[in-house]
Amino acid sequence: MELWSKLANMLEGVVIALDAIRSNKVRAGLTILGIAVGVFVVTVMSAAVHGINEGVSRSMAAAGPTTFFITKWPAEITSCTGSRDSCPWRFYPRLTLELAKEIERLPQVRAVTAHISSSSSIKYVDRALPGIQVDGFTARWLDVQGGDIIDGRNFTELESETAAPVVIVNEKVVEKLFLHEGAVGKEVRMNGQLFTVIGVYKPIANAFDSGDRGKGIVPITTAQRRLNIGIAWLDLTVKPRDGVNRAEVMDEVIATMRIARHLRPSEPNNFFVSTPEKLMELYDRIVGVFFLVMITLSAVGLLVGGVGVVAIMMISVTERTREIGVRKALGATRGTILWQFLVEAATLTTVGAIAGLLVGGAMTIVIRSLTPIEASTPPAAIIAALGASAFAGVVFGMLPALKASKLDPVEALRYE
Repeated sequence: MELWSKLANMLEGVVIALDAIRSNKVRAGLTILGIAVGVFVVTVMSAAVHGINEGVSRSMAAAGPTTFFITKWPAEITSCTGSRDSCPWRFYPRLTLELAKEIERLPQVRAVTAHISSSSSIKYVDRALPGIQVDGFTARWLDVQGGDIIDGRNFTELESETAAPVVIVNEKVVEKLFLHEGAVGKEVRMNGQLFTVIGVYKPIANAFDSGDRGKGIVPITTAQRRLNIGIAWLDLTVKPRDGVNRAEVMDEVIATMRIARHLRPSEPNNFFVSTPEKLMELYDRIVGVFFLVMITLSAVGLLVGGVGVVAIMMISVTERTREIGVRKALGATRGTILWQFLVEAATLTTVGAIAGLLVGGAMTIVIRSLTPIEASTPPAAIIAALGASAFAGVVFGMLPALKASKLDPVEALRYE
């Protein structure tokens, strides 16, 4: 019976709160707006971050779970002023193709992919794109980069060795330069050099390769010799053979590089070896900043809504003083009155949360439709938003509820 009484009181509180919203549209609207803004921010940002996480995870998975990376720079956030003390890695020797081939000869290594990047103009007939991204890879780049060549083919080992003037373009180049016509087999000029388009590449959708910018992929030797792209920032991706322990391969690669660079046992490595997990740690630290911003903005929204809850509930207590007196005279306890007003406050904030979730859900659909981010709102975020808003209603509604519960029934009945 007590449970049914609680449920009846809760339902009554919800109905009264909804009546208050209808009768005090402006006051209630401002309260709901504050809560809705906070929940909207949480919904949209969590949906975007969730979508980016999915894209990053797929990109990492494309390289394979045992793959690792060799770079000249660290996979962490550093405070670099340009000096040798603050960032000694700037003065490390560059990685080279010869070093990549030496690593690839190790029996436990399946493949090594070298990569450099820059930008270039690309022109076809009378149409031109001024600054597309140009990536130079060794021939087996698809093994670690993922995605598909949806038309044409990849370049061969021979074309890579001979610095053949061939290029693979993405769909944005096909759209802007070839006006959606077939691109394979056509000749273009990149920085004045004649190239033949041999394929069209579609990457794995993620926030770091949105596809909104034109891209050309060429053999790494072609990038060096024909487009004058330097190898100062060359990076290597190492893929161990199946069934081989990654840690053992990493030790072998590190030993090979130290020997090649004539490092003494007491000298530290002048290169960096990173795993996908290490890169994900760096990514998570960056994303943590976004979460901090998200929490701050949502807290401001909840605070604004909370102040509105206090105001509207205090007015409600004043307007319903006689009603409270009647209920107390008929036997309602302080706990019953307190419970009713807390339910009303929680209902107000929950309505705001629902409004924020609906608008945030619509924005999530827009993000997913117009960007490469596969945004989606995790169920946990929805539950957290509703729970936080209801909790905020209870916290900010406590003062008016206590005031109502402490009213003297005789004085309340005399109130005009």
